[in-house]
Order: sequence, then structure tokens, then C-alpha cells
Amino acid sequence: MPLPQLPTRMGAMLSEKSVKITSAQPEVQTPGNDTPIAETTVQAAPPARAKQQPAVPPASSEPPAAPVKTVVKTSSRPKKARLAQSKRKLFVLDTNVLLHDSNCMFKFEEHDIFLPMIVLEELDHQKKGMSEVARNARQVSRFLDGLIQGVAELDKGVNLDGIGNQEALGSLQLQTRALHSKLPIELPMGKADNGILMVVHALKDLYPRRKVVLVSKDINMRLKARSLGLLAEDYLNDHVLDDSDLLYDGVMPLPDNFWSRHGKDVESWQQGGTTYYRVKGPLCSEFIVNEFVYFDGEMSMQAQVKEVSGKSAVLATLRDYSHGKNNVWGITARNREQNFALNLLMNPDCDFVSLLGQAGTGKTLLALAAGLTQTLETKRYTEIIITRATVPVGDDIGFLPGTEEEKMLPWMGALEDNLEVLHLGSGPGSGENAGDLSKNSTMEVIRSRIKVKSLNFMRGRTFLNKYLIIDEAQNLTPKQMKTLVTRAGPGTKIVCLGNISQIDTPYLTEGSSGLTYVVDRFKGWPHSGHITLQRGERSRLADYASEAL
Repeated sequence: MPLPQLPTRMGAMLSEKSVKITSAQPEVQTPGNDTPIAETTVQAAPPARAKQQPAVPPASSEPPAAPVKTVVKTSSRPKKARLAQSKRKLFVLDTNVLLHDSNCMFKFEEHDIFLPMIVLEELDHQKKGMSEVARNARQVSRFLDGLIQGVAELDKGVNLDGIGNQEALGSLQLQTRALHSKLPIELPMGKADNGILMVVHALKDLYPRRKVVLVSKDINMRLKARSLGLLAEDYLNDHVLDDSDLLYDGVMPLPDNFWSRHGKDVESWQQGGTTYYRVKGPLCSEFIVNEFVYFDGEMSMQAQVKEVSGKSAVLATLRDYSHGKNNVWGITARNREQNFALNLLMNPDCDFVSLLGQAGTGKTLLALAAGLTQTLETKRYTEIIITRATVPVGDDIGFLPGTEEEKMLPWMGALEDNLEVLHLGSGPGSGENAGDLSKNSTMEVIRSRIKVKSLNFMRGRTFLNKYLIIDEAQNLTPKQMKTLVTRAGPGTKIVCLGNISQIDTPYLTEGSSGLTYVVDRFKGWPHSGHITLQRGERSRLADYASEAL
């Protein structure tokens, strides 16, 4: 936009003529670019002057020079056009979808959303309390209140992008009148699910040319809908992966012809006791930063990817934690993946580590041993904080008396078991000749540096120079995981442990778990690493049971 011409003296008023905005120039199409670029004429401001000009210029002063015109090119991304109403799908949301993801209304792109009145009634019953479900219910109510502000006729629908969600190009429709329909099967009308099914059936008759789909997290609800001839789908927008087998495992085996195709012009150097290799070849573009690669053959190698640039990559050798001289609090790696995991846990530049694996692969033991070494020996961290989701496998045991740590102790059986293993190992003060007094004093020192915290009191905290272990992380939602990871302050390391095949939280699956979410999102970040432990090292009985049962 051109700037108006400056006044000739201080205190003068600008005329309407000088403030008049000139029209923009026509669009100019640049070669090689399909996006139209608009040219806007802008009048440049005069340069700053060192001395203050007099209030009234002399009579012999010349008229001001013509303004300098500068052309500024701005590009705008064209907004996606809305579909015609007949081409949009109409998704009827069940209450459990709204309680599962408070932002779900804005995840259906150009399609429309319909909320039955009975869904609003169920939201009202769930809004009280401090649980995650109650918070989601209140947030959905706020979104609905913001969308309908200033709308006089709700029966025509409300645009979903009215409060800033630009990707939602559909409309929200609330039930404003009674919808009656005769179902093929008589269902008792006292249940909310049956009322929602009747609304879906009525919408199908009301809009015969549109695709009416029920979205529910309840499997039985979807089965009943399909039995009545209605379309029903699960809410899949929160799924990180469709197949858990596609989850990043942090390890890549190198092919047999790796050195023949990548062995030319190899550069090597040493820095800080680590040997680095720069290799070039077609496979380098598939590497991910902090991914572990290994080659079993004549020139066997185990390395970690430190840098990827086109078809070249920098590999760094690893520290062998399977050797006794490199033990971590008396613990040595028993297989390749455990050695990779200890290299991540003992690396001060790695702020976030995630370990996946079946029961007995050593996730908690490795994390706790690395934490004790870096807390009590190297003094890198001030204390170890352990937390987990309190989701019972069977029936709940009810109220637990005591302080926060005393209430959490029944959930921390894995901590006690691993502390016993570490205490009986070759750690400081736990040798064969050490007396019971020395062992007890050592255990007291260890326990003084380990704090057990509940997830319910994590919001708003900031951990400085802490070693945070999140156990059973597969039972956390992505939102809960974000709340925990964002608690990290300077010098804090976070270790996530879990097994995505043992999820106990309702409505969470392998694809929507918070552990799967962080593994996929942190993949490739230079200060994070992930390893999936494959082999069980607990006992031959546990190994056989995990395979046979």
C-alpha cells in the first residue's frame, strides 16, 4: 500500500487527496511458478536526518522530491474451495469420540459434522471432575460455544473454520428438531446409544443422496449400526500408524554388498575417543540420524548414524558395554540391542530415549542402571524420578492410604525388583565381602536419590537436571505424553519404557498409544534415540512363555 505524502510543515493536516489509496497493480505471472504473484506499490519513507529540521522551512525551499516507489512481491496460497453440500459426507459423532479427542470436530476436512441432542446431554453429564474425560468434555463445550456465537439460525449449520481451524471446511449441524424413524429392529429407547442410532437412521432417510456415517469408538455400537444397515466407522485420526509393524525400531541391518557399494572414498577420523567414518552410496539416503546400523560378516561393524547429507552419511563407532570393564552399575549388555540402548542411555547429548520391548528384555533394568551411574557416580543428574500410569490389569484395589510416594509404591513393583538386582550386583558397596550394614547403607543412599511421582501432579512442573523414567508409557495418551515430555528443563533426560502389545487403557490401541506417538515424532531428531529390544533375557522360562503362550 503506498504511503501518503509527508506534510510540508509540522502540525499540518493531511488532505483527503494525499491519503487516497492507489489501486494495486495487476497480477504478474512469473515463469516457472504456478502461483500468481501480486505487485504492490509502496512509497518508501524518507531517510532519517541527523539534525532537527526547523518548524517553518525558508521561503526559498524547493518542493519535496517525488516519492521513491518500491515494488514488493507477495505470494498467497490459494485456499481450498468448499465442496457442494451434496458431495460432502455427514458424520454423526458418538459421545465417546468427543471425550476421546476434544479437537475431533476439526479433523474431518471438507465434510460436515452432526451432533444429536442426546450427545450434548451425555457431554453435560461428563463435564464434572478433574479427569481427562471431564477436561475434554469441557473443552468441547467451549468449542461449541465459540462456533455458535452470533449465529441466528442454527438449523442451517455453522462453518467449522469460524474460530481459526482453517483446515475444517465443512459445517457443524446441531439437532434442532425431533427426528423420528422406524428402525428395522425394535430397540429399547431408554438407552442413549439406541437414540443415536435412531437419529442416524432418520438422517439417512432425510438425506438420501448424501453419505451418512456414524463415528464411534465403541465396537458394539458400530456392530449394531451395521446390523441396521447404517454406515459406521472407528475414529482413526488419532492413529499414528495403521500397522504397528511399520513402527520405527531404531536399527537397520546392512546388506551383504554394503562395503562393495559404499567402501570407496571412505574418510575416517577420531575425536574424543570415537572413530567416525564418512561413507557414500545409495543406501545413505535411507539412514536416519541416531539410527544404529550393523554388519555381520568379514568386516563386521556396529555404528550409529550421526549425520545424513544426500547420499553420504557419517557413522560413529560405539562403546562396547558387553565387556565387563564398561559395565554400568554392574550391568553388562547381553545382546546387540541392549548395547545400542546403553549407548543411548549413557550419551549426555541424547535428551530423549524410548525403549520398546516384550516382557523380560531388560528395559527397566538398563534405564535404572544408567540412571544410578549418572546420578551417584558421575553426578550428571541430581536425582531419578520415576512415574507411570496407574492403570490396573485386574480389579482396582481401592483407596490407598499414605503420602504420594506411599500410594505409588504398589504400582512400582518393577522398581523394587530391579533395585534388588542392582543391589546384589557389582555396584558400589555390594560386593560379596560387604557386610549387611554396608549393603543397607548403600540401599538407603540409592533410595534417597529415587523419587516416585504420580502423573496427576505433573502439570505445571519443571524438572532441572533430573533423570525422568516414564514406565508403562504405552498406557498414556498422546496428550498425556506431551504433558510429561514438556516438563523437561535444562539438563533433564527423559526415558520412555513400554510394550505396545500390553495396553490396558480403554480406547487406546497400538496405533494411537502415546508411546507410538513419541517414537514416530522424535524419529530423526539429533538429540533423541529409540531402540526396540528383541531378545528376552529374564529367564528361559519367561522366554519360552512369551513364545508359547
